[in-house]
Parts: sequence; C-alpha cells; structure tokens
Amino acid sequence: MEDLKRKLRKELFVSPFDKSEQKDCIHFLKTGSSDAILIESCGHFALVDAAEDNDNPRGFEELAFKGYEEEVLQYLKDNARSGDGRVHLDFILGTHSHSDHIGGFDTIILDDDVVIEKAFLKVYKEEQIRDKEITEWDNKEVYEQMVNALNIRNIPIISEMNGEPFMLGNFKITLFNTVDINTEKVGENDNSLGVLVEKKGARIFLSGDIDNKSKDEERLAPEIGEIDVLKVGHHSYRFSTEEKWLKTLRPKVCVVTNDYERCDMNTFERIEKILSCPILITGVENGIVVAVDDEGKVEYYNEIM
Repeated sequence: MEDLKRKLRKELFVSPFDKSEQKDCIHFLKTGSSDAILIESCGHFALVDAAEDNDNPRGFEELAFKGYEEEVLQYLKDNARSGDGRVHLDFILGTHSHSDHIGGFDTIILDDDVVIEKAFLKVYKEEQIRDKEITEWDNKEVYEQMVNALNIRNIPIISEMNGEPFMLGNFKITLFNTVDINTEKVGENDNSLGVLVEKKGARIFLSGDIDNKSKDEERLAPEIGEIDVLKVGHHSYRFSTEEKWLKTLRPKVCVVTNDYERCDMNTFERIEKILSCPILITGVENGIVVAVDDEGKVEYYNEIM
C-alpha cells in the first residue's frame, strides 16, 4: 500500500503556493471524503461545493460525519477576501444534493463576511430518487437548508441551466449534465453537475459525483472531449471513472478529493493502466492548487492548508 502511495505522488509540485500572488487557479481543499473547490481568476472567485457539514438533521448514526464548514469558511476568508474585508463570490454551485457536497453551504451563505451574487443549484426532485436515499440519507434536508439560507440572503437561485459558457475572470466556465433525462428512479449522483474550466487551451474538468450507473460518463465524455486535468468523480469510488470515460477525456493529471485510506485502489489501477498519469490526492497533499498561466501552462501546488 505504501509503495503504491509513493508511486502515485509524482514530483509535479513547484514552490509552495503563495496566496498573496494572484493567479488563475483552482483550489482543491482538504476536506476528507467531500468536495470544496474554489475557482479564482483576476480577483473573481466562485465556490463549487462546500464540503461535508457537522449537521445531522435526521439524527442517523451512520450520517454523523466530521464536518468541514468552518475550515472552508476560514479558507475563503484567508484566500478570497477583498479590499473591503469581505469575501465576494461571483457564484456558488452545488453539484448535487448530497451532504458531502452542499452540507457546508448554509454556514457560508449566512456568514456576514460573505457576499454571494448567485447560486447554481438544480431542484432536488425526491420523487425521482431511489428509496434508499429517501429513507436513509438526508438529501432533502441539506437541500432545504441551502435553499433556505439563500432565500434569507435574497441570493438568486439558478436551477435551470442551458450549458452556455460564461466567463469568470480569464476562465471560461461550461456546465454539463444540466438537464435531467432520467426516466427511472436514480441516485442523486446521477444528477450531478460537471464544471469545465478553460483558459488558453488548458482544460480542467470538475466531475462532481458523476458516475456511469445511468451511463452518464458514456453520454457526457464525447461532449467534454480531451482535458488536461480531471477531478475524479465520486472521490474515486465504484461506478465512476470507467474505462471509456478515461479513454475519451485522456487527462494528463487526476485529482482525487479524498483521504488516501478511503480511495478505491481499483480506480487508481485503472487510471494507471489506461493513462499512466499522476494521481494527486487532497488528503495526502494537504490540499492542491492547479494554476494556469497566460500561456496555458498548468502548474501544481500542494500544502495549501
């Protein structure tokens, strides 16, 4: 296990990340087995997912996870504070209604030092979700907590998206999986948004928890095309990052938002076999920044938290 760990940690990283130096970059925070990703360009910021939270609204023992909402909030204040002393986010985006992705948003939204222009969040449709998630998980509760917080702050919610690109500073942003096409009950991962970030030919895809249970990877891969960096879907777990997906996207580097001990080694072996590309793990690297310079060159930093 340790030999594989050393093998996966390639010597990609340049000098320590200087948060005072403004870059066009994507910050992958260290938040256990959950996602919190800050996009930064030309003084503009956006937050994709906000990690697991400490709430357990249904009181289920198996849902009593460690939350990271305070760590995410502090990271924003340390790295995205504007001249007025407040954090200004052009947008926030919840990829889907699972607590390890949107659980921390209500804390961030309601903080007096955070200003948010708009939120991208698909409507959670419980009637389309498999029974297990309805009875044993807290999808509806975390979704309602986020929506209620947005309403309290009068932040517009964009729930219907057309996939048209838009700009965040120097980055072109395109959203994928914006329309629900499922005719049968699915898991909420099947509704996960993906975010393509582009600059000067560099292409980085944040795949949320997109998997292939409903053939989403096979459907979306040709639309996305080849990329430079892949945020591996669903923290590397089963049913994501399958062979056709990897062969179509062909990333040069994969980033996994997880602790090493919880990663799926079968997924790592598949990536290694098909691509032989570096795999960077947020829990190993203490967070990761992927930066794109003005020539489209991609650089990597670790030890950001």
